[in-house]
Amino acid sequence: MPITKSAAAPTFQLPGTIFTGLASPKRGSTSNAVWHVRIAPGTQGAPHRLSHEEIFVCLEGRGTAQVGEQIHELEQGDTLIVPPDTDLALTNAGTKDFCAVAVFPVGGQAILPGQAAFTPPWAE
Repeated sequence: MPITKSAAAPTFQLPGTIFTGLASPKRGSTSNAVWHVRIAPGTQGAPHRLSHEEIFVCLEGRGTAQVGEQIHELEQGDTLIVPPDTDLALTNAGTKDFCAVAVFPVGGQAILPGQAAFTPPWAE
């Protein structure tokens, strides 16, 4: 049974956001990729789409998710389910970090406006 020890979990950074890979094909998973996301206060989310459903479980802080045309306020304990092929942007307008765990099927891809679909490195 594969295990990812926290000290060995890879991290990936975008401006204001840190992704920590927990499970993925490179870490022994065959069905789902799982990661921890930490969004710093004042970070505006980058709009993107996903080829498959993505699930976020909010662990701490407060965030705002724009899913399609709808705005959702998120706080500790909330779960957000994002349908495939729907615009998504996660923002932290608060004063504390927003943290969540995300689950995404292996083989799923992200699509940024004007770019080719790709597998996020934390999900590989």
